[in-house]
Amino acid sequence: MELRAELIREWKEGESVTALAEAYGVSRKTIYKWLGRHESEGTAGLADRSRAPHNSPLKVSAEMIAHIIETRQHWGWGPRKLLVKMAEAWPEEKIPSASTVAEVLRGKGLSHARKRRLRTPPYAEPFADVAQCNRTWCADFKGWFRTRDGTRCDPLTITDAYSRFLLCCQIAVKADTVHVEALFDAAFREYGLPEVIHTDNGAPFASRAPGGLSRLSMRWVRLGIVAERSRPASPQDNGRHERMHRTLKQDTLSPPARDPKRQQEAFRVWQKRYNEDRPHESLGYQSPASCYARSPREFPRRVPEVEYDSGVLVRRVMKKGQLYWKGKEVFVSKIFRGQSLGLRASHDRYYEILYGPLVIGWFDTFRCVMQRKQPKPLLETS
Repeated sequence: MELRAELIREWKEGESVTALAEAYGVSRKTIYKWLGRHESEGTAGLADRSRAPHNSPLKVSAEMIAHIIETRQHWGWGPRKLLVKMAEAWPEEKIPSASTVAEVLRGKGLSHARKRRLRTPPYAEPFADVAQCNRTWCADFKGWFRTRDGTRCDPLTITDAYSRFLLCCQIAVKADTVHVEALFDAAFREYGLPEVIHTDNGAPFASRAPGGLSRLSMRWVRLGIVAERSRPASPQDNGRHERMHRTLKQDTLSPPARDPKRQQEAFRVWQKRYNEDRPHESLGYQSPASCYARSPREFPRRVPEVEYDSGVLVRRVMKKGQLYWKGKEVFVSKIFRGQSLGLRASHDRYYEILYGPLVIGWFDTFRCVMQRKQPKPLLETS
């Protein structure tokens, strides 16, 4: 206001509009606008004015806002479902869009933006076939329960998907990486290595780290095993295994044994009967043991490190989960600390980040950051 009043005063003293425009850094058109307002309204005409339109034909009426709030309070649903009920209740009125309803609800404090959660990345590859023994093993925890003395039990089960042979039915001391890894190693020593292990997305099989890898599944990758995961909230992807769990529950947990030792003995007896005696309809009423053969792939004495082709740049991940690129730190994930990752050029700007054969992300050399989603330039060229 003060500068505009000073500009008007200088103009009255004889200064040209062109000179004033250059001195004050505004256009001549703006100066003429201020001169016109000052002439008609005085100094008050120099104040800033609202740029809101005089008319808002698409503005939601107060009555419609009341309808939205009333419907929300009655049903408690989201915008799209509320629109259906509003159209039924007020068919003669023009119902706003779902985005408008959502905006009204946010403005009235009746909805809030969901907090973004970091989830386990979805498994992108098609599931492996199960045309032969040891092609795919299925693993999961049979839901925890308590024996009659109150002790919690978490039984880990592993089956061969082709023959339905039950490889492991063991109560884990703890459902963590160390104890589950020991149970898998025991199965590997007895039955050899499978090509694929199919699990759900829970710990310790998967994590929210890049590629959905956990310490356990990283160990499987180094053994040459594909860590395959069910789709989120899709137990049918592991239907064979889930069906076995139902039989396990019916035969051994109704009711549970007195203590974990007796419960484990019940599991052992049932496992032998399930494998050797119980005929399976999908196997032509043969027993799983008659259809299963040990894997020719032996469990090595020492788990090897991941290997990369000659054209792949190899970087070691440091303690804090970062690797170095031309002297700059690039954070990947702490889960890979001490491991070697590969960088494979896929674009003049991007490198694929590899853990063995798996692509776990993309490295942007311009911004020097890792991203989990495939960059747009690569999607457009693929």
